[in-house]
Amino acid sequence: MKENYGIDIWSENNFNIENGNVSVLYGKKPTLLEITKKIRDKGYKGPVLLRFPHLIKKQIDTLFNEFKRASKELNYKGNFNAVFPLKVNQFPNFVNELIDVSKEYNYGLEAGSKAELIIAMAKTPIGAPITVNGFKDKEMIALCYIMAKSGHNITVTIEGLNELKTILEVHKEFNSNYKDNISPKIGMRIRMHSSGIGAWAKSGGYSSKFGLTSTELLEAYDMLESAGLIDRFYMIHFHIGSQMEEIGPLKKALREAGNIYADLKNRGSKNLTAINIGGGLAVEYSQMKKNENRNYSIKEFANDVVFLMQEIAKNKGVQEPDIFTESGRFIAAHHTVLIAPVLELFSQEYHEKSLRLKEINPPLIKELYELYKSITKQNAREYMHDAIDHLESLLTLFDLGYIDLEDRSNTEILVNLIIKKAIGFLSQESSDELKRLQNKIQEKYLVNFSMFQSLPDFWGLGQSFPIMPISHLNKKPTQAASIWDITCDSDGEIAYNPNAPLKLHDINVEKEEYFLAFFLTGAYQEVLGMNHNLFSHPTEVVVKFNEDGDYYLESIVEANNLMDVLEDLGYDKNIIDKRLKNCIEESTIIDDEQKQTLLGKLYLYLSENSYLKTIQASKV
Repeated sequence: MKENYGIDIWSENNFNIENGNVSVLYGKKPTLLEITKKIRDKGYKGPVLLRFPHLIKKQIDTLFNEFKRASKELNYKGNFNAVFPLKVNQFPNFVNELIDVSKEYNYGLEAGSKAELIIAMAKTPIGAPITVNGFKDKEMIALCYIMAKSGHNITVTIEGLNELKTILEVHKEFNSNYKDNISPKIGMRIRMHSSGIGAWAKSGGYSSKFGLTSTELLEAYDMLESAGLIDRFYMIHFHIGSQMEEIGPLKKALREAGNIYADLKNRGSKNLTAINIGGGLAVEYSQMKKNENRNYSIKEFANDVVFLMQEIAKNKGVQEPDIFTESGRFIAAHHTVLIAPVLELFSQEYHEKSLRLKEINPPLIKELYELYKSITKQNAREYMHDAIDHLESLLTLFDLGYIDLEDRSNTEILVNLIIKKAIGFLSQESSDELKRLQNKIQEKYLVNFSMFQSLPDFWGLGQSFPIMPISHLNKKPTQAASIWDITCDSDGEIAYNPNAPLKLHDINVEKEEYFLAFFLTGAYQEVLGMNHNLFSHPTEVVVKFNEDGDYYLESIVEANNLMDVLEDLGYDKNIIDKRLKNCIEESTIIDDEQKQTLLGKLYLYLSENSYLKTIQASKV
């Protein structure tokens, strides 16, 4: 049976399998293998991050169209708006494409730091909304005033009373010097009683890092009123957590926020017209139906938000609010695919050709060989148990000095081969024993990437990502696989999980290339990625399609070379260059011709990135 790796569950019809290869369901449907080979033919080796701007647009279209549909069906009077939270992905090749494909929607950006604020100021079209969240000092608030006076539609969200005091101070300074009285809109973030569930649930609830309590909210209202700025109070904001896997907590939070909005509106906040429901719209990462981690659709999400806001507004006799979202993961996750070549299979020495049988072998090894040759579906379980018993006995004999290293090697190979055959015969069964054995004899695939750089959420949070080969999909995968990255760290592993098993193909990488794809990596992974062992961000390529449906490559950014990586850490490249050159030129053990040869090789290698080219004798 062929394996589809759950592509019908997580891919949202962005990719499918055709003729044994993963194809992009857009344009003329190029395969990921075709795109990868074209990039490698240009001289780019190691892992490569593919960006597909059409998938950014697809997600934005889906978000706006679903809210438009829900509003029309319910005759909702408020407007729908959205901003992208830059913390999810600030890379230029993403942000530039995001702004380009979202022009028709007046789509904006959200900033949570001064640097992000500058990106928002430079990239957001005039008139599109900008929201500013997180903790702010006087300088950051002043930047918001500069943006407002530049014509930007900016809302500053208050996270605490001291922050509001600073806003009032900055407002006074700016409007004593400038008589136009232009200032940002003001939002208030609510510290909700409601909270989400899962790894990011602490974004909501009373113990949340952000937001105003009910008491602080009323005090902030009074402060704005006393300062004559209540007319700038435009939005209330809440966020109960990223990757909301269940809809229930959101519905509870919407009722809570909706009632707060209505009470503040009835209190006299005539210009309070918007509720920002934050982010959290989930992405389906699971590759197995039984493990799906999202219990709602985008249609249900939009329906619930619009219905509850309308219901509360009607019951409280207030204007239906404009709805804002800050969905980042939903917009960004799908647009990237990390492609990484497999360098080596670490258990391939367990082949019959690796046996070193003697003319006369120890009796137990002779029995193992006979078990291996005669195992069938009918006797598979019995022979497997016999092999495991023999393994324990033979390892004890080795410890006591009765058999030698070649005998031990033969033992390991034969037992491994017997268990593999037995599991193949018994693959339709599901037992704890088989799961344990699969875990023991799994194949280790050494893959040319850094998990810490490209999948930090797996390392830090155990977040799974869809993984599959991009070719050979017309063949049944037979190897229970764990994935090793190339960092010098034992945590750089995606271990085989019997509850979500990954099976890959038995490939001889000395004879053919084999690439793995890691999907849904476009949210958070790049910005959180760390240069552990000094592996930098992989080479990235934007893949676009013309009107005829042909793809083309654009905006290729190669992974940093070795010297650039060191310079980013604060090393002086010139000093390092001089020291390395002097070491060779001042050597007394090689002649001048060798020195020139070595210098040439050195500068060639310094111009390369940290990722491996090959660890095999042939090209990988």
